[in-house]
Amino acid sequence: MRHSTAAVLALLGSGELGAAGATPKLDRRADLAHSPPFYPSPWMNPDADGWQDAYAKAKAFVSQLTLLEKVNLTTGVGWEGEQCVGQTGSVPRLGLRSLCLQDSPAGVRFADWASVFPSGVTAAATFDKGIFYRRGKAMGEEHKGKGVTIQLGPVAGPLGRQPEGGRNWEGFSPDPVLTGYGMAETVKGIQDAGVIATAKHFILNEQEHFRQAPEAKGYGYNITESSSSNIDDKTLHELYLWPFADAVRAGVGSVMCSYNQINNSYGCQNSKMLNNILKDELGFQGFVMSDWQAQHSGVSSALAGLDMTMPGDTVFNTGLTFWGTNLTIAVVNGTVPEWRLDDMALRIMAAYFKVGLTLNEPPINFDSWTLDTYGYRHASVSEDYEQVNWHVDVRGDHASVIRETASKGTVLLKNNGALPLNKPKFLAVIGEDAGSNPAGPNGCGDRGCDDGTLAMGWGSGTASFPYLITPDSALQAQAVRDGTIYQSILANNQASQTKALVAQANVTSIVFINADSGEGYINIDGNEGDRLNLTAWKNGDALVQLVAANCDNTIVVIHSTGPILLTDWYDHDNITAIVWAGLPGQESGNSLVDILYGKVNPAGRSPFTWGATRESYGTDVLYDPNNGEDAPQIDFSEGVFIDYRHFDKADTPVIYEFGYGLSYTTFEYSNLQVQKSNAGEYTATTGTTIPAPVLGNFSTDLSDYLFPSDEFRHIWQYIYPYLNTTDAKEASGDPDYGLTSDKFTPAHSTDGTAQPLLRSAGKNSPGGNRKLYDVLYTVTADIKNTGSVVGDEVPQLYVALGGPDDPKVQLRDFDRIRIDAGQTSQFRAQITRRDLSNWDPVIQDWVISDYPKTVYVGRSSRKLDLQAPLS
Repeated sequence: MRHSTAAVLALLGSGELGAAGATPKLDRRADLAHSPPFYPSPWMNPDADGWQDAYAKAKAFVSQLTLLEKVNLTTGVGWEGEQCVGQTGSVPRLGLRSLCLQDSPAGVRFADWASVFPSGVTAAATFDKGIFYRRGKAMGEEHKGKGVTIQLGPVAGPLGRQPEGGRNWEGFSPDPVLTGYGMAETVKGIQDAGVIATAKHFILNEQEHFRQAPEAKGYGYNITESSSSNIDDKTLHELYLWPFADAVRAGVGSVMCSYNQINNSYGCQNSKMLNNILKDELGFQGFVMSDWQAQHSGVSSALAGLDMTMPGDTVFNTGLTFWGTNLTIAVVNGTVPEWRLDDMALRIMAAYFKVGLTLNEPPINFDSWTLDTYGYRHASVSEDYEQVNWHVDVRGDHASVIRETASKGTVLLKNNGALPLNKPKFLAVIGEDAGSNPAGPNGCGDRGCDDGTLAMGWGSGTASFPYLITPDSALQAQAVRDGTIYQSILANNQASQTKALVAQANVTSIVFINADSGEGYINIDGNEGDRLNLTAWKNGDALVQLVAANCDNTIVVIHSTGPILLTDWYDHDNITAIVWAGLPGQESGNSLVDILYGKVNPAGRSPFTWGATRESYGTDVLYDPNNGEDAPQIDFSEGVFIDYRHFDKADTPVIYEFGYGLSYTTFEYSNLQVQKSNAGEYTATTGTTIPAPVLGNFSTDLSDYLFPSDEFRHIWQYIYPYLNTTDAKEASGDPDYGLTSDKFTPAHSTDGTAQPLLRSAGKNSPGGNRKLYDVLYTVTADIKNTGSVVGDEVPQLYVALGGPDDPKVQLRDFDRIRIDAGQTSQFRAQITRRDLSNWDPVIQDWVISDYPKTVYVGRSSRKLDLQAPLS
């Protein structure tokens, strides 16, 4: 069905939208987007592809559990209650230790003797599926070596709706296909290492402002509820859901639901998103965990599809919980059906067994709350002083993977012959971003500052550097080996000294600038997670212009979390090269030297568009509440048109397009061939599920659930599944306890009978209808290295779906191919039914329209050398 902007606005509400960055303030919206209910919560499918063995093991295990033990699996023990950022209770009588959940998507957060990997956006710039996997595998191995059960990554939300988004760097790209490959291969890598991967944040968590009402209040905003991301069904499926579907199809064990609301229903109790789309349509077989403090209800979130609450307490260190004791009571009194709790436990344990974990796993050997060898096991209340750190070195040979990822993810944006460097006579390095943080690489908690070179953003998606090779140190070492004169000014505010240095004869200047962002709980210079603008930080643009005005061979290196505005200087005659080095991790300087000196021929491709102005992107962060004291309303009225899709639709010139990047050699494309497959017709899924399994039984006598004080000591603030009294109301601590379930449980939410399958779902295939992934066409093209040096080329396949409401082109596949000078290699890609389909919100399924389809193969989204019609 064609996408109607008018229909979207009608769905989203009556507030009129302004230009990017100028959304008007409204007293209160009269008509708000609505998320329809969907119940019951789907239960696991014992025949799901790739999950059969894990399901059988999980069923055998969960069948042995008591009600208290099942609740213990689903509920975190509380913030700083144990060694990890999140931990569940344990089942010691069966040999299951507490499950350890740990950040981050770039390394093991809060741990020593672990690595810092290049960010997701830097990995995406490699356009290398093998790198995606190897990076994921190495991160998984490090988490595994520390005793982590569940790594809190990779990231597909935020996707990158607006370039100012604070956490865009944790994910891969605003293109869903590039992000989808990044998600799938990273998931496979992490889980092949024996750790459960977590696809997060599900879904539409595209900005930091207003993601949590208490956080926003801390910044002085007067709101009572977290923001709502308002979206139509078509955009959701064709853009934001796409990479999560790829993660599900890859077998991801966990999905983290997000802080924000979706169409005015909180992400961790949104039955439309969790029950209907994730578990039913996509056939997700793993478990859904909450983001930390993203749970807003007990029974409602359980029935809406949440399986694990993190960190377990309603608010950090209160000792109160929506689940724990309250989930025990809710099952005993029948408010939550036993099958729902059984399914929670089954999903958790199936994911556990799927990645090869066994009972009696080695203990956790690090502590998130101290780097000391000895500390408190329960840090929040200073209880149980013991050894908590064993300082296990888990880095292995991962520095080589990190260096390779960072160099392959470095994008050469401009080169007038200045690069590669070859023993330059005199090298002048300018800018704070080239040097060290005076407080050390970990001198700012969760990397919450922009001092020295930028190698990762800030927030919970970070890790602690074991070391950080700065550009200054690596360039100086190379210069000494070459006999080059080397001088550096590692500051942005030394104008006269900088001018005097770079104006000397025979100087090649390299000026370093950056732009940072991160998670919303940290504010740097007024940037509350999201960037306030798209300019370089610390007067970086002025620094570039100063150097360029005084040196006719000026090379600019950018470290940033996303695009910055280059308009004022990128075409300056004295700027001979521009390099985007992303967020490279611990091997920053080494990976950059590899590129600048030609040890690695650059083939990174920009994973986003470099627009000429902020307004040219068409989307922006909502910086001011627009719904009175109620939830700010963030309207995704642009539909699927973000990043290059928007620029193409608006026919707007760009500085550097999505997929763009230069090399030290040249390539020629030819001989496009398209072969049609005999895939057959698409058939809707039919049939029903099995009835909800019920595993075991339980007592309804509340005295059977009292805290066993004769067995172990009660720890203050620790979240338990036990009751402290047989008075259920008193034990619950819930002022609303006693309401009959018909007052708050939706229709069908407790129905455990066999349910009809959705036509778009896969009967046994996670990721959706199996026919959606049929290969319809195989495409090949010849690529010749016409230069004089070996190099990688990144051919990209795009399709045009032909409809008036479709993007001009959309990425569908890519490869990174190493080709010797003078040689020709073949690019080979496949086009699936999904690649050519649109989501029809009326029939709730994917359809291929009658509009003519075209395939393109080229070197970027705007340099498409070859094309052919698809019959």
